[in-house]
Amino acid sequence: MSIWMHETRLLLRSRMAAIALVLLAVLSTAAVAAGMAEMARQRAAIDAIATAQAEDGGAVVAYVDREKDAGSAAYYSFHPTWDSPAPLAFAAIGMRDVAPYILRIRALGLEAQIYDGDTFNPELALPGRFDFAFVLVFLAPLFVIALFHDLKSGEREAGRARMLDAMPGARRLWLRRGLIRFALLLLTLVVPFVVGALLSGVANGALLLIVALAAAYLLFWIGLAGLIARLGHGSTANAATLAGLWLVLVLILPTLANVVINRAIPVDEGASIALAQRENVHHAWEIPREETMRRFYASNPAWAGSPPLPTGFHYKWYFAFHQNGDESVALRVEAYRNGLEQRAATANALGWVLPSVGAQALLTRLARTDLAAQFAYQDRIRAFHRRLRLFYYGYMFRDRPFTKSDFSQAPTYNGAI
Repeated sequence: MSIWMHETRLLLRSRMAAIALVLLAVLSTAAVAAGMAEMARQRAAIDAIATAQAEDGGAVVAYVDREKDAGSAAYYSFHPTWDSPAPLAFAAIGMRDVAPYILRIRALGLEAQIYDGDTFNPELALPGRFDFAFVLVFLAPLFVIALFHDLKSGEREAGRARMLDAMPGARRLWLRRGLIRFALLLLTLVVPFVVGALLSGVANGALLLIVALAAAYLLFWIGLAGLIARLGHGSTANAATLAGLWLVLVLILPTLANVVINRAIPVDEGASIALAQRENVHHAWEIPREETMRRFYASNPAWAGSPPLPTGFHYKWYFAFHQNGDESVALRVEAYRNGLEQRAATANALGWVLPSVGAQALLTRLARTDLAAQFAYQDRIRAFHRRLRLFYYGYMFRDRPFTKSDFSQAPTYNGAI
């Protein structure tokens, strides 16, 4: 044990090594704190929904109660949905930084509401928000380079390498020095994460898996540094070579792969789906109402027995062509999702070749902040929206009056539909 302590003190006497370890600890702590603060902000926004909804709903209830019109209730009532962050989300914010986690919807056409603000385009492994995943994937390799580029070449340049190699147990000496550097890097990197995970209520299994992932990722870069060291070049050449490999493996290749995947698997923007849905909805104003209702009843026969449309405006016609608009883009929505899922699957497969891509993909998957999690939230919204439509249709298509007490019977979103 005294030998290990001696080697550790010897390493920490190096100003560069000490500064590197302190800086990595600071960056990891800052990333964990930033991630936890962002998740706290998102949770606070979700918690504030109930109060805001009560304030907005009061005016709608008062107006609708005078008219007793279910169509007005459906048209003016906004219903909040939300995607609560998983305990591990602070470590890898992922798509929660670019995709909505709160969406207020109406019983009108849904696809335009979902995709109207869809500006994200899932990236492969590009830098995102400053969080633990960013520190691990993009910055940690630089600290490995700082501590391992001169592990042996530094002794050779100082004239001590031959003497150390001639000593009994020389192989154990180099292994011990490498293990000490690895252990210190891992501790400075994951201790802030472990503290944040415990405070956030992360399950022990997920916590240990992330620690194991961090250790494996560091070992990959340590192994790479060992291979470069075997070439026998000087410390400066080793550092330059490793820095070049970091640039290629962490930034250039993932970015190029992202471009190739996006071109190989073309996907329309979500905003184009919203535009197409709106165009179909607006077109309904230019065609006979009977044509709209025939199309609606063909796909929704349960409401075919509804009384005929009156001469004037009726909300059931209005909501019918909104649903027709959703159905008109259903195939485009399916193609859009399939395309994004193919891109994500290809990117995940690339993670077996590029550790930076694989580590980031695994982190976002465990944190439930990846594309699959976003699609799961959209599916919950769609299920809730179907319940809303059926609820309001029961009044509109049966010409039943909608009173103040009926608002309490409306479906509510619970995040687990």
